[in-house]
Amino acid sequence: MTKQHKKIDERTEDLQQQLGELTLDLQRTRADFENYRKRVEAEKQSAHQMGQAKSVVKLLPVIDTIERAIANVPEELKDNPWAKGVAGLNKQLDKQLKEIGLEKIDAKPGTLFNPELHQAIQFDEEAEGEKEVIAEELRAGYTLDGTVIRDAMVKVTRQPSAPEQAETEPNAATPAE
Repeated sequence: MTKQHKKIDERTEDLQQQLGELTLDLQRTRADFENYRKRVEAEKQSAHQMGQAKSVVKLLPVIDTIERAIANVPEELKDNPWAKGVAGLNKQLDKQLKEIGLEKIDAKPGTLFNPELHQAIQFDEEAEGEKEVIAEELRAGYTLDGTVIRDAMVKVTRQPSAPEQAETEPNAATPAE
């Protein structure tokens, strides 16, 4: 009987080893499938965002044209119901675009120039100062869900730093003279 017990013990040990290997294989397969599922979901989301960005980019020239038309309404038509309707259409379009994550990049005059958001088309070489700021927005820029889809085209100038900094710089330079 001891030989039979040894054979049973050996067989049990072999079966337990096979069971352990199969369990590890199953766990790896499950992990691989979960990783595959996550990757496919991420790719699907990325494709959706890319499609959305392409669609919005195609709309930007239309938005630019509407904004130029509204900005250049002749004085005699300012109170015209049709002109007001077009302005209302633009507001409605802006609201809908904000809901899908489109935001206009801040490029008002005086805003600090940021090369990640702004594209400098012109630079005022004659201006003096340490800070580069926007002098004029030439074309609006936009982000979609925080990602830049079109840089704001701007004219850049220099502006003196804040008075406290201007005062400390001459004092710092005085001992060196």
